Amino acid sequence: MCLIAWNWQPDSPTPLLLIANRDEFYARPTAPLHWWHDAPILAGRDLQAGGTWLGISRSGRLAALTNHRDPANMRADAPSRGELVSAFLQTDSSAEDYLSALAERAASYNPFNLLVFDGTSLMGLESRHARVVAMQPGIGAVSNADFLTPWPKLARLSGSLQTLLGQTDPSDAQLLALLHNPHMAADADLPVTGISLEFERALSAAFIALPDYGTRACSVVRYEPDGIQFLEQGFNAKGVTYTEKITTKLPAS
Repeated sequence: MCLIAWNWQPDSPTPLLLIANRDEFYARPTAPLHWWHDAPILAGRDLQAGGTWLGISRSGRLAALTNHRDPANMRADAPSRGELVSAFLQTDSSAEDYLSALAERAASYNPFNLLVFDGTSLMGLESRHARVVAMQPGIGAVSNADFLTPWPKLARLSGSLQTLLGQTDPSDAQLLALLHNPHMAADADLPVTGISLEFERALSAAFIALPDYGTRACSVVRYEPDGIQFLEQGFNAKGVTYTEKITTKLPAS
């Protein structure tokens, strides 16, 4: 997952709306959104390593992960970061307890940001700093840098989400349109992350479409009074491959 934005309203009947794009090589085998047969998880699945980038549990937990872009510090022997999402979805630990324990061993993974919701608290972990962050109410976002780092595509997505929420109760189509935005940033506004200027430019769009790499999934997750709606739209190099929308009931409190 390379771009996530959310509206966190903890005291409302609809506490969380989250939208996200997963960017990955087209050749990496992936299963679309489904209920896993071996765990109480609703998510797509990375068939190479077995984890996921964004998912929810039957109990109403949510986790989402982005990689921190740092080519100089990538290790080929590091464990898959996708397992951190599925592990949170299967535990009963609070968001704070899970992330605090993970912070102590986060350096064993390649750099990442992990966002988790335990039904009460929305929190994140920046692995590079072993820092746990409690998210404040309102609009938030993360890409391939620390939480709320104002990269152009992050500022564009969060600003567009804020505007849309101020005008209407957004439809799935309106939210997906934000994630489909192919606009690239001006070179002067690009971050410097250790990749080529051409690649940096291509990755500055919310929706990426390169010959062998791009946005593989666009997701919309809505927490509502009677359940959670999870929409996922899948892509390959030729375009949309599927659209799946699944609603699950929340357990009685």
